[in-house]
Parts: sequence; C-alpha cells; structure tokens
Amino acid sequence: MSTTTARDLAHPSRAEAPPARPRRGLRGSRTLSFWLFIGPFLLGLALFVYVPIGWSLYLSFFEARFTVTPEKFTGFENYTYMLTDPDFVGSLGTFTVFAAFIVPTTWALSLGLALMVNRLRFMRGFFRSVFFLPTACSYVAAALIWKMSIFSGVRFGLMNTVLGWFGVENIAWLADPNPPWYWLVIVSARLWLQSGFYMILFLAALQNIPGELYEAAAIDGAKPGWQTFRHITLPQLRATSTAVVLLLLIAAYQAFDEFFNLLSKTTWGRPPLVELYYTALGENQDYGAGSAGAVILTVLICAVTLLQGKFLGFGKGEEST
Repeated sequence: MSTTTARDLAHPSRAEAPPARPRRGLRGSRTLSFWLFIGPFLLGLALFVYVPIGWSLYLSFFEARFTVTPEKFTGFENYTYMLTDPDFVGSLGTFTVFAAFIVPTTWALSLGLALMVNRLRFMRGFFRSVFFLPTACSYVAAALIWKMSIFSGVRFGLMNTVLGWFGVENIAWLADPNPPWYWLVIVSARLWLQSGFYMILFLAALQNIPGELYEAAAIDGAKPGWQTFRHITLPQLRATSTAVVLLLLIAAYQAFDEFFNLLSKTTWGRPPLVELYYTALGENQDYGAGSAGAVILTVLICAVTLLQGKFLGFGKGEEST
C-alpha cells in the first residue's frame, strides 16, 4: 500500500547537490592572480626607481668621475664639497626665488579659476576642459614656444611686438640677467602649464562643501562675496589648500625642463636639478658629487615637506564653521 500523499507528488524532494569542488589553477588562486597583476609594476618600480636611488646613495660616498663603478671611498667628502660649492648653494637660492613666485601665484590663480568655473550655470564642462588642457602639454614644447615665439628677444616676438605698439624698445627677455626678465618668462610658462591641474583639485573640494552652510550663513546675515568666502569657503578648503601648497613646493624643487630649455647653458638662473645635471653630466662627469647633491636635495625636500605639513596641519579635517 503506497503512503505517498498528494503534497509529496506536488513538491518532490530535491536531491542534495554534491559539494562544490574547489577551484584550482589561476582562477582559484587569488594570491597568484594578485602577484601576476602587481608583479610587473613592482619589478619596474624596483629596477627603475629603488635600484637607481640606492646606487646613487652608494656613489655619493665614493670618488666617481667618468664611471659608475668606483673603488675609492671618500666618506662625506662629496657632501662637504656640494654644501660649500657656490654654484649648488646658489641654485638653492634660485629655487627659493622661484618658489616665492610660483607657489602663491599658482595657488591664487588655481583657486580663482575654480571659483569662477564653479559659479557657472552653463558650459561648465567646456571651461573646465579649456583650463585643464594645458596640463597635457609637454613642458619642453611649452618652453620652446615661450622662448621662440612669445618672449623672443627680437622685434618679431609677440611680447616685443605688443610693447612696440606703446613705444617700448625690444627687451632681451632671456639673454640678460639685469634686470631678470627671465623670471617673467619662466613663471608665466609654469603658471600656464600647471594651474589647470590644481584648479581641478579646488573645484572638487568646492563641490563637496555642503550648501546648508551657505544657507545658514545667509540666515545669520552673512553677505555673499568676500565675507562668505573668508568665513565659510576658505576654511572648508583648508585640507585641499595644504595639499596644493605641498605639491607646488615639491614641483618647484623638481623644476628642470623650462629652466634647461629657456636658459640653455647660462650660468645664472639654474635650479638645483639643472645644476646637478651639469655636475654629473658636464665636462667632469662627477657622479659622486652629483649623487651627493641629489641626496642633499632629497633630504631637503622631505624636511621642508614635513615641516610645512606640520605647520599647515596636513592630514587634519576641514574646520567646522
């Protein structure tokens, strides 16, 4: 006699699924997949970044002229030489002047562009792209355009042509350090090249400011414009401003392309990297002294970055209003 009910016929029992077989091979090994993806990057980073840095540190303690495999150990002699070399010390002074010009002007220009683009009600994407586009330009190409077309010392240069309309004589922008007109050329080229990038950073920070803050300020009687900018917008941009200043300072230390291409082989107006280039790859090819200078510059960049980050409160959240 069958004991099967109608309910059992309507809902037959399901057979238990066999246990899942563990995956094998590349798909099942997350660790192996991770190293396959990250391995080439780490290998390139080690070969082209860490090994050269380590070898440069090694060379800085040896006499290395016309060779990168020295045998004579000199201790800190290369460091003493570079710290007492007037050309290298003067290049640090050149950097100080360059940073004093480029850091505040780029910060102000980038923030101004971001505020302007953020207030647009139409074609915001167009203007954002227009201001950011120079970032994709090569520093070498921009330097040559500035040198041979805009700030050419002949009367056919754009700036000299414009000044000629007002009766001003031709100016040798890059050929004479007295007065130092070359600073105008270098700073304007760097401003055009990098302001768009930092504008994007400020624009992203502006768009993250809650609108309720401005509404509350308006209810409390705050006037739109400078008062709102000073007490609401600027404090909310503190973290971004600190990051921008640090990035600008590091970029100023690493300035090379525009100085090298605009000033050619002049002995004045050299930043640290250009001076190290001529030290290591000039007539004497002193790799030991050049490596020591590179280490000094690296330590200086790290020290200034840490001090300025501590002074500006890098890593702290925005101030609440």
